[in-house]
Amino acid sequence: MKCRIAILVLIVLSQTAIAYSQSSSDAVQLTGLLSVFLSGASVNDAAVHDRFWADDLIYTRSAGVRTNKAELMKGVRSAPPRKATDPKTVYTAEDIQIHQYGDTAVVAFRLVATTTKQGATEVSNYLNTGTFVKRRGEWRAVAWQSTVMAKPAPE
Repeated sequence: MKCRIAILVLIVLSQTAIAYSQSSSDAVQLTGLLSVFLSGASVNDAAVHDRFWADDLIYTRSAGVRTNKAELMKGVRSAPPRKATDPKTVYTAEDIQIHQYGDTAVVAFRLVATTTKQGATEVSNYLNTGTFVKRRGEWRAVAWQSTVMAKPAPE
């Protein structure tokens, strides 16, 4: 009887470890995908956008406008080339939270947009939530919501 209980405990622990390692691995993969995406979005890289977004994307912008991948990609591809004098914005993610449900994951984070223009720097913060689905071994964002965070009141 003790042997059976010990074997059962070992089976449960090994299954828990396997499930944890899979979700941990996926969390690392999703965090890396987000990092690559934000780096590419900082320079308006169409290939990075195309890889990140699912074809059936529903995207709600922080301005309250809903769009899809086709419209988003049209905007990315039609943007004029950047000039050296244009403001430069770098996007990073902070406070990343990932909740995984099998082949679906919700990724929430604070998007930090740091814009430099004529030597002056401005920082904007957004709360972003993306829903990702793993299809054919690749994570893709199928839904996205962005909300502008209020700037802190001056003291």
